[in-house]
Amino acid sequence: MSNKSPPPRPAPRLYLATPVVDDPASLLAELPDLLAAADVAAVLVRLKETDQRTMISRIKALAPLVQNAGAALLVDGHPEIVARGGADGAHLANVAALEEALPSLKPDRIAGVGGLATRHESMSAGEMGADYVLFGEPDAKGQRPSAEAIAERLDWWAELFEPPCVGFATSFEEAYDFAASGADFVLVGDLVWADPRGPRAALIEADAAIKKAFAAAAASQG
Repeated sequence: MSNKSPPPRPAPRLYLATPVVDDPASLLAELPDLLAAADVAAVLVRLKETDQRTMISRIKALAPLVQNAGAALLVDGHPEIVARGGADGAHLANVAALEEALPSLKPDRIAGVGGLATRHESMSAGEMGADYVLFGEPDAKGQRPSAEAIAERLDWWAELFEPPCVGFATSFEEAYDFAASGADFVLVGDLVWADPRGPRAALIEADAAIKKAFAAAAASQG
């Protein structure tokens, strides 16, 4: 039996959700600077509902820009257009959507999932082959668990399971707490886009918060 300690987990990284994209022109202008300013692992594109051809063209416009910056581009829902748009994967709203989408996404594309109300649903998603699980996003009514409950769920998952876990942060404090609790990625969206200083300053602050939390957690374990 080896008594080696497990390798240290890598520092958490940002996962940036876009505003709802209708005309991608402003996002195309803004994204390069944002992706250069902070350590963004992936961008989640939230598309305005319209015809498939238009949505595919919007993904095609954004994908090379994101991918050339070293990040993955995922589409919020719509797994059927991921490959045609050149995206890297899709984020699915719940376990049922994940199960339905897996044949079209695997093995070449990323399939992430949220809407996991219980530990059992989370484990089911992991067993199905989800590439990550997301905790803490608002439901259809805008309700979400407390920050403490989200942090507890992240800690539980990180301790026991292999697939990465993502914490949905609505404040810089949550970004810090979720990174400290074991999140592999911290998803930020409106937190960044609504910041009066502009998204670049907010993204840099969120990046600093998760790095600081990771350093503090590592120091306490050392």
